[in-house]
Amino acid sequence: MSLDERIDALRAEHRALEHEIEEENNRPQPDDFAIAQLKKRKLRIKDELANLGRQ
Repeated sequence: MSLDERIDALRAEHRALEHEIEEENNRPQPDDFAIAQLKKRKLRIKDELANLGRQ
């Protein structure tokens, strides 16, 4: 996988996580633990994107 493909894949995953977080928040009783886990995954992806951008 090329660097550009990896970045595109990470961006797509980041968007998907944002969507999942939004869906969970819109539920009648959002699961705070699930939201926290999704946000952690999203942050890890953001950090990886930042690291790849520096290369």
